[in-house]
Amino acid sequence: MSDTIAAIATGNVVSAIGILRVSGDETLSVIDRVFFPANGKPMSSARDRQLVYGALRDETGATLDLCLCTISRGPRSYTGEDTAELQCHGSPTVLRAGLQALFAAGARQALAGEFSKRAFLNDRMDLTQAEAVIDLIHSETAEAAKNAAGQLAGAVTRRAGEIYAALTDISSHYHAVIDYPDEDIPDFQLQAYSDTLRSAIDTLGRLLRTFSRGQLLRDGLPAVILGRPNAGKSSLLNALLGYDRAIVTDIPGTTRDTLSERATLGGVLLRLTDTAGLRDTLDPVESIGVARARSAAEAARLAIAVFDAAAPLTQDDRQVIETARSAEKRIAVLNKSDLPAVITPEMLADAFDRVVIVSAKEQTGLESLETAVRELFPLPDVPAGEILTNARHADAVRRALESLTAAQEAMAFGVTPDAVLTECEGAMSALGELTGASVREDITRRIFERFCVGK
Repeated sequence: MSDTIAAIATGNVVSAIGILRVSGDETLSVIDRVFFPANGKPMSSARDRQLVYGALRDETGATLDLCLCTISRGPRSYTGEDTAELQCHGSPTVLRAGLQALFAAGARQALAGEFSKRAFLNDRMDLTQAEAVIDLIHSETAEAAKNAAGQLAGAVTRRAGEIYAALTDISSHYHAVIDYPDEDIPDFQLQAYSDTLRSAIDTLGRLLRTFSRGQLLRDGLPAVILGRPNAGKSSLLNALLGYDRAIVTDIPGTTRDTLSERATLGGVLLRLTDTAGLRDTLDPVESIGVARARSAAEAARLAIAVFDAAAPLTQDDRQVIETARSAEKRIAVLNKSDLPAVITPEMLADAFDRVVIVSAKEQTGLESLETAVRELFPLPDVPAGEILTNARHADAVRRALESLTAAQEAMAFGVTPDAVLTECEGAMSALGELTGASVREDITRRIFERFCVGK
């Protein structure tokens, strides 16, 4: 018998609607103590997933809100248990009072992620789907949301399941021949399964190759904006963000420290760091800012180097070019296109992957910068949901791939079938961890600690 849990499932901000969520064996009796339908019938007599209008009341009978309620009986519910949701007016005060009423009626406070954890434990979803829930909630781009939704729909599970089933067929055939030699079972010929192994290795390899881009999809691309003083770095940052985040003046050296913000550019989530202008300086404070700018470039995967295209290249600009080389990819931005150009794209083409022309002040040419970022960091050409964004998933796929590669090599060297089968079973174990079929309780607990209360 499970405890009956309750929580506010929406944020602690004023909104049109706020939701109280309940799950557990005593859900129906708890909801009958706090919610009184306008039709005079107890809520427990309502049909599943039917919205019912009524009054939410506290333990004294005082009305807290006039709202809607719906119930879903287990096992055909999100958690696999009896559940209820109260759709209230979105006042945090009302929601907190309603939650207290649920506690007085016999529910307890849900822990972070406890609703989704119960869904996993009751086989309503596997671990990849449960983790996709929190990834979907935290998605900051449309592409990240689509991929998380695909994983929630079981995209990774299906791929892993197909391989697991194929390996199960190999293992069961082998053991059947060994355990029942007198039965009319076809001989086990290891080479007959070589295509199965090759297909599984190809599938896992494709999945694993998506992880590098998947990390950027989920967490964002570390990017740094570099340039000499007054090249227009802070103006570009403000243009990309759509508001004045950085101070912009005509005085060189205004930016003395790094500023970090997140922005979506070309469908890519950027963790942008604006830096102090790169130049030789005797100012001790500005020197620290310049040192931090160089450190930021070393940590970045993308360097956006801004140049004042209306002025000749200087020694400080050459410092910018050298510092940008620390990043994996480099884009040169020729700023101030609203003024007569002195620097041309050809002058920087050899040092950068892309050269674009913009006016941060007039906010023109930004679409060319978006295109450059999209081209340098494209999404893998795979169905939605099949981009690995989770390090745990990638590790499980990597270990399964290593085991199957070892099995394929053992087969090529003509070793005995039992050695090959040992590697295949190692791959099955790794794939079981991917979906949660063989994962430890402490790992499960740590996974659901990422969730917020009410989910």
